[in-house]
Amino acid sequence: MVTPAGEPLVRATDLSRVYRPGPLEIRALDGVSLEIRAGEFVALVGSSGSGKSTLLNLLAGLDTPTQGQVEFGGQPLFTGSPGTLAAHRSLRVGMVFQSFNLIRHRTALQNVELALYFDNTPKSRRRELAGATLERLGLGARLDHLPADLSGGEQQRVAIARAIVKRPQLLLADEPTGNLDETNAHEIAELLRELNRDGITVVLVTHDLELARQYAGRIVRLHYGRVIPEDAA
Repeated sequence: MVTPAGEPLVRATDLSRVYRPGPLEIRALDGVSLEIRAGEFVALVGSSGSGKSTLLNLLAGLDTPTQGQVEFGGQPLFTGSPGTLAAHRSLRVGMVFQSFNLIRHRTALQNVELALYFDNTPKSRRRELAGATLERLGLGARLDHLPADLSGGEQQRVAIARAIVKRPQLLLADEPTGNLDETNAHEIAELLRELNRDGITVVLVTHDLELARQYAGRIVRLHYGRVIPEDAA
Protein backbone atom coordinates (compact mmCIF):
# COMPACT_ATOMS: atom_id res chain seq x y z
CA MET A 1 0.00 0.00 0.00
CA VAL A 2 1.39 3.40 -1.03
CA THR A 3 1.14 6.17 1.56
CA PRO A 4 -0.44 9.34 0.10
CA ALA A 5 1.84 12.37 -0.18
CA GLY A 6 1.83 14.45 2.97
CA GLU A 7 0.73 11.58 5.21
CA PRO A 8 3.15 10.09 7.77
CA LEU A 9 5.27 7.43 6.07
CA VAL A 10 7.79 6.78 8.85
CA ARG A 11 7.33 7.47 12.55
CA ALA A 12 10.04 6.76 15.14
CA THR A 13 8.92 6.93 18.76
CA ASP A 14 11.29 7.09 21.75
CA LEU A 15 13.91 5.25 19.71
CA SER A 16 17.12 4.18 21.49
CA ARG A 17 20.00 1.96 20.46
CA VAL A 18 22.49 0.95 23.13
CA TYR A 19 25.69 -0.99 22.53
CA ARG A 20 27.69 -2.70 25.27
CA PRO A 21 30.98 -3.79 23.69
CA GLY A 22 32.50 -4.17 27.17
CA PRO A 23 31.96 -2.61 30.55
CA LEU A 24 31.00 0.70 28.96
CA GLU A 25 27.55 1.54 27.58
CA ILE A 26 27.36 3.42 24.28
CA ARG A 27 24.04 5.14 23.59
CA ALA A 28 24.16 5.61 19.82
CA LEU A 29 20.56 6.83 19.91
CA ASP A 30 18.87 8.17 23.02
CA GLY A 31 15.09 8.61 22.91
CA VAL A 32 14.69 9.88 19.34
CA SER A 33 11.17 10.66 18.11
CA LEU A 34 10.81 11.68 14.48
CA GLU A 35 8.14 11.74 11.79
CA ILE A 36 8.82 11.71 8.05
CA ARG A 37 5.92 12.36 5.70
CA ALA A 38 5.48 10.76 2.30
CA GLY A 39 7.10 12.91 -0.37
CA GLU A 40 9.52 14.70 1.97
CA PHE A 41 13.25 15.21 1.42
CA VAL A 42 14.75 15.17 4.90
CA ALA A 43 18.44 15.60 5.71
CA LEU A 44 19.85 14.12 8.92
CA VAL A 45 22.81 16.31 9.83
CA GLY A 46 25.38 15.89 12.56
CA SER A 47 29.01 15.23 13.26
CA SER A 48 30.58 11.78 13.32
CA GLY A 49 29.13 9.75 16.17
CA SER A 50 25.90 11.74 16.39
CA GLY A 51 23.74 8.71 15.58
CA LYS A 52 22.81 9.50 11.98
CA SER A 53 23.75 6.15 10.46
CA THR A 54 22.33 4.25 13.43
CA LEU A 55 18.98 5.96 12.91
CA LEU A 56 19.08 5.23 9.19
CA ASN A 57 19.77 1.53 9.83
CA LEU A 58 16.80 1.35 12.19
CA LEU A 59 14.50 3.03 9.66
CA ALA A 60 15.66 0.49 7.08
CA GLY A 61 15.11 -2.47 9.38
CA LEU A 62 18.80 -3.40 9.19
CA ASP A 63 19.12 -3.11 12.97
CA THR A 64 16.66 -3.45 15.87
CA PRO A 65 16.17 -0.84 18.61
CA THR A 66 17.01 -1.34 22.26
CA GLN A 67 13.91 0.68 23.05
CA GLY A 68 11.11 2.33 21.09
CA GLN A 69 9.41 1.56 17.82
CA VAL A 70 9.43 2.48 14.14
CA GLU A 71 6.18 2.52 12.16
CA PHE A 72 6.12 2.42 8.39
CA GLY A 73 2.83 3.32 6.76
CA GLY A 74 1.18 3.05 10.18
CA GLN A 75 2.41 -0.51 10.81
CA PRO A 76 5.01 -1.36 13.49
CA LEU A 77 8.26 -2.52 11.96
CA PHE A 78 9.79 -4.67 14.68
CA THR A 79 6.87 -6.78 15.87
CA GLY A 80 6.83 -9.14 12.88
CA SER A 81 9.04 -12.00 11.78
CA PRO A 82 12.52 -11.68 10.25
CA GLY A 83 10.82 -12.37 6.94
CA THR A 84 8.65 -9.29 7.44
CA LEU A 85 11.73 -7.13 7.93
CA ALA A 86 13.38 -8.69 4.88
CA ALA A 87 10.30 -7.91 2.79
CA HIS A 88 10.34 -4.34 4.10
CA ARG A 89 13.94 -3.89 2.99
CA SER A 90 13.39 -5.63 -0.32
CA LEU A 91 10.17 -3.98 -1.44
CA ARG A 92 9.74 -0.64 0.28
CA VAL A 93 13.22 0.70 0.98
CA GLY A 94 16.20 1.54 -1.22
CA MET A 95 19.61 2.27 0.29
CA VAL A 96 22.67 4.13 -0.98
CA PHE A 97 25.96 4.27 0.90
CA GLN A 98 29.17 6.29 0.89
CA SER A 99 30.99 3.24 -0.45
CA PHE A 100 29.38 2.35 -3.74
CA ASN A 101 29.31 -1.40 -2.91
CA LEU A 102 29.25 -2.42 -6.55
CA ILE A 103 30.34 -5.90 -7.63
CA ARG A 104 33.62 -5.33 -9.43
CA HIS A 105 33.31 -8.12 -12.01
CA ARG A 106 29.73 -7.21 -12.95
CA THR A 107 28.74 -4.51 -15.44
CA ALA A 108 26.65 -1.50 -14.47
CA LEU A 109 23.59 -3.21 -15.96
CA GLN A 110 24.24 -6.45 -14.08
CA ASN A 111 24.77 -4.62 -10.79
CA VAL A 112 21.37 -2.99 -11.09
CA GLU A 113 19.69 -6.20 -12.28
CA LEU A 114 20.79 -7.95 -9.08
CA ALA A 115 18.41 -5.78 -7.05
CA LEU A 116 15.52 -7.57 -8.80
CA TYR A 117 16.99 -11.07 -8.66
CA PHE A 118 15.23 -12.30 -5.52
CA ASP A 119 11.72 -10.95 -6.11
CA ASN A 120 10.76 -13.28 -8.98
CA THR A 121 11.10 -10.60 -11.65
CA PRO A 122 11.63 -12.45 -14.98
CA LYS A 123 15.13 -12.14 -16.41
CA SER A 124 14.06 -10.20 -19.50
CA ARG A 125 12.06 -7.79 -17.34
CA ARG A 126 15.02 -7.34 -14.95
CA ARG A 127 17.22 -6.31 -17.84
CA GLU A 128 14.56 -3.97 -19.22
CA LEU A 129 13.98 -2.22 -15.88
CA ALA A 130 17.70 -1.97 -15.08
CA GLY A 131 18.51 -0.50 -18.48
CA ALA A 132 15.67 2.02 -18.30
CA THR A 133 16.71 3.13 -14.80
CA LEU A 134 20.35 3.61 -15.81
CA GLU A 135 19.20 5.50 -18.91
CA ARG A 136 17.09 7.77 -16.72
CA LEU A 137 20.13 8.52 -14.57
CA GLY A 138 22.25 9.48 -17.59
CA LEU A 139 24.17 6.20 -17.91
CA GLY A 140 22.63 4.80 -21.07
CA ALA A 141 26.06 4.66 -22.71
CA ARG A 142 27.66 2.91 -19.71
CA LEU A 143 25.50 -0.20 -19.39
CA ASP A 144 28.30 -2.63 -20.26
CA HIS A 145 31.04 -0.86 -18.32
CA LEU A 146 32.61 -2.41 -15.22
CA PRO A 147 32.80 -0.25 -12.07
CA ALA A 148 36.55 0.25 -12.55
CA ASP A 149 35.83 1.90 -15.90
CA LEU A 150 33.42 4.43 -14.36
CA SER A 151 34.13 7.68 -12.51
CA GLY A 152 33.20 8.03 -8.85
CA GLY A 153 30.09 10.01 -9.73
CA GLU A 154 29.04 7.42 -12.30
CA GLN A 155 29.56 4.59 -9.82
CA GLN A 156 27.33 6.36 -7.32
CA ARG A 157 24.67 6.80 -9.99
CA VAL A 158 24.80 3.04 -10.63
CA ALA A 159 24.37 2.50 -6.88
CA ILE A 160 21.37 4.85 -6.86
CA ALA A 161 19.90 3.06 -9.90
CA ARG A 162 20.25 -0.23 -8.02
CA ALA A 163 18.42 1.29 -5.05
CA ILE A 164 15.49 2.70 -7.02
CA VAL A 165 14.99 0.08 -9.76
CA LYS A 166 12.50 -1.73 -7.50
CA ARG A 167 10.57 1.55 -7.09
CA PRO A 168 10.80 1.89 -3.31
CA GLN A 169 8.67 4.29 -1.31
CA LEU A 170 11.65 5.37 0.78
CA LEU A 171 15.23 6.07 -0.34
CA LEU A 172 17.81 6.17 2.46
CA ALA A 173 21.15 7.69 1.47
CA ASP A 174 24.01 7.41 3.98
CA GLU A 175 26.70 9.99 3.14
CA PRO A 176 26.33 9.30 -0.62
CA THR A 177 28.54 12.27 -1.50
CA GLY A 178 31.29 11.51 1.03
CA ASN A 179 33.67 9.96 -1.52
CA LEU A 180 33.01 12.51 -4.27
CA ASP A 181 34.51 15.82 -5.27
CA GLU A 182 32.40 18.96 -4.93
CA THR A 183 31.06 18.90 -8.49
CA ASN A 184 29.98 15.27 -8.35
CA ALA A 185 28.61 15.74 -4.83
CA HIS A 186 26.24 18.44 -6.03
CA GLU A 187 25.25 16.37 -9.08
CA ILE A 188 24.29 13.45 -6.82
CA ALA A 189 22.42 15.75 -4.43
CA GLU A 190 20.53 17.25 -7.38
CA LEU A 191 19.70 13.74 -8.59
CA LEU A 192 18.27 12.90 -5.17
CA ARG A 193 16.16 16.04 -5.35
CA GLU A 194 14.87 15.05 -8.79
CA LEU A 195 13.94 11.59 -7.52
CA ASN A 196 12.14 13.23 -4.61
CA ARG A 197 10.20 15.42 -7.00
CA ASP A 198 9.17 12.24 -8.81
CA GLY A 199 7.54 11.01 -5.62
CA ILE A 200 10.21 9.08 -3.70
CA THR A 201 10.58 10.02 -0.05
CA VAL A 202 14.29 10.72 0.56
CA VAL A 203 16.26 10.70 3.80
CA LEU A 204 19.83 11.91 3.33
CA VAL A 205 22.51 11.49 5.98
CA THR A 206 25.25 14.08 5.67
CA HIS A 207 27.74 16.04 7.74
CA ASP A 208 27.58 18.84 5.14
CA LEU A 209 25.07 21.36 6.49
CA GLU A 210 25.36 23.66 3.47
CA LEU A 211 24.61 20.79 1.07
CA ALA A 212 21.60 19.87 3.20
CA ARG A 213 20.34 23.46 3.21
CA GLN A 214 20.63 23.69 -0.55
CA TYR A 215 18.84 20.48 -1.49
CA ALA A 216 16.70 19.12 1.37
CA GLY A 217 13.24 20.34 2.27
CA ARG A 218 13.81 19.84 5.99
CA ILE A 219 16.86 19.41 8.19
CA VAL A 220 16.95 17.31 11.35
CA ARG A 221 20.06 17.76 13.46
CA LEU A 222 21.42 15.06 15.73
CA HIS A 223 23.94 15.46 18.54
CA TYR A 224 25.14 12.59 20.70
CA GLY A 225 22.18 10.43 19.79
CA ARG A 226 19.49 13.03 20.32
CA VAL A 227 17.51 15.30 18.03
CA ILE A 228 18.29 18.96 18.58
CA PRO A 229 15.08 21.04 18.75
CA GLU A 230 14.80 23.47 15.82
CA ASP A 231 14.81 26.51 18.06
CA ALA A 232 18.09 25.32 19.60
CA ALA A 233 19.81 24.46 16.32
